[in-house]
Amino acid sequence: MAQRVRKAVLPVAGLGTRFLPATKAMPKEMLTVVDRPLIQYAVEECLAAGIEEFVFVSGRNKGALEDHFDHAYELEATLEQRKKAAELKQTQAATIKPGNAIFTRQQKPLGLGHAVWCARHWIGNEPFAVLLPDELTLDTPSCIGQLVQAHERTGGSVVAVMDVPREQTKSYGIAAVKNENGNLSEITGMVEKPKPEEAPSTLALIGRYVLLPEVFDHLDRHETGAGGEIQLTDAMAKMIGHKPFHALRYAGQRYDCGSRLGFLEANVAVALHRGDTAAETRALLGRLLKG
Repeated sequence: MAQRVRKAVLPVAGLGTRFLPATKAMPKEMLTVVDRPLIQYAVEECLAAGIEEFVFVSGRNKGALEDHFDHAYELEATLEQRKKAAELKQTQAATIKPGNAIFTRQQKPLGLGHAVWCARHWIGNEPFAVLLPDELTLDTPSCIGQLVQAHERTGGSVVAVMDVPREQTKSYGIAAVKNENGNLSEITGMVEKPKPEEAPSTLALIGRYVLLPEVFDHLDRHETGAGGEIQLTDAMAKMIGHKPFHALRYAGQRYDCGSRLGFLEANVAVALHRGDTAAETRALLGRLLKG
């Protein structure tokens, strides 16, 4: 029987250089899609999947992330005094239960694999989720929820993948698969950012993973790969063939909020799907397009 996934690692140490100057003093994970920061979407995705504990692998000048998930006593008291019940509920919903969040540092930008390795002592010998907050996924059940369910069926590691144009494979980790069964396939290999002509498929990893703790055995070696960094994809590739490892084709909505255009798309898409903003957003887009 598969061990339950209770913990998630959220690598949040990146500098956000593609969003300068906005990220000069603000973590990129605090950029908002409509009215919630990206990091909150990721945490809520985990909570909906039954995940309870969070390890934030952070860096310098990221204190706003920790503050966001804490109680804001002065703000809450003011909202309560002014009878702003809806706003108070929204503020309190952005907290994490006491003792359920760990913030640790990745002192040097050595890659995603190194960031995940920094969480090893808090994960221990349990399966765990990894979410890249600048990849926004919207679905029911959530993307990480679907991976948790797949892990419960297979007992192994599972990663979310989506088809991308072949010319874009150089920007992603790419999986080779076999024995496709519905949306689940066995993984036979992985490679990080291959040249399009060398990519084994067009199935790209999209920043959502459920991994067995054995991945730390490979990350412990601190072997570098693409870009001279310690790549999570390389460590995962070494696990293939030892325990079950599957790719789940994700069919929901996914937005690359690490790019400016993807971030804009996410804001428009979310606003169009929310009952409190949909009509006004359609009218606004109509006016702008006419101009």
